[in-house]
Amino acid sequence: MEGGAYGAGKAGGAFDPHTLVRQPHTILRVVSWVFSIVVFGSIVNEGYLNTPSEGEEFCIYNRNPNACSYGVAVGVLAFLTCLLYLALDVYFPQISSVKDRKKAVLSDIGVSAFWAFLWFVGFCYLANQWQVSKPKDNPLNEGTDAARAAIAFSFFSIFTWAGQAVLAFQRYQIGADSALFSQDYMDPSQDSSMPYAPYVEPSAGPDPTGMGGTYQQPANSFDTEPQGYQSQGY
Repeated sequence: MEGGAYGAGKAGGAFDPHTLVRQPHTILRVVSWVFSIVVFGSIVNEGYLNTPSEGEEFCIYNRNPNACSYGVAVGVLAFLTCLLYLALDVYFPQISSVKDRKKAVLSDIGVSAFWAFLWFVGFCYLANQWQVSKPKDNPLNEGTDAARAAIAFSFFSIFTWAGQAVLAFQRYQIGADSALFSQDYMDPSQDSSMPYAPYVEPSAGPDPTGMGGTYQQPANSFDTEPQGYQSQGY
């Protein structure tokens, strides 16, 4: 099975890093991985503020700890998911089972679509909480660039994960339409049930059809003994 349908390389083939890094879905995974680092890194480093009058930190997004927790959780889990599927991309050419390849691609479709949805929710949630944040909670505008970066890269992540889902679906369609995808596929050259072509005898003289004569065994070619006693007249 060719790599265009279910990954780089052939089933059971060796890992080729040059082929892997040129795969569109692998590129999107790396981009999504970087975006997830930006989101949770921005919130962890500058998403929590404190004031001199308060000894306890609070979330920069409208003092809502759930907003910061959601952004960090989604970012970290997306980071780990990207690493998991990058490892799957590396291992994928060595998977010889058609059923296992189907499951891997189908899981890629479902997981990528699910993460696109989670990033959409995260973008809407963080953007809403940022809009209703009170200026008096952050008079020095500390961490505002990081807060905006987390929102922006949450928005970008929607499209990178949706793109992974679309590419995985295209790979599944290509594999499903391929004859090699069937477990019942048999190489015609190895199929013993196919009839042999008839023997064609070369023609010694002019042949109007140009194909020669087809050899046919005489009906009584092996019937050399007489069938019973026959009387002879004198």
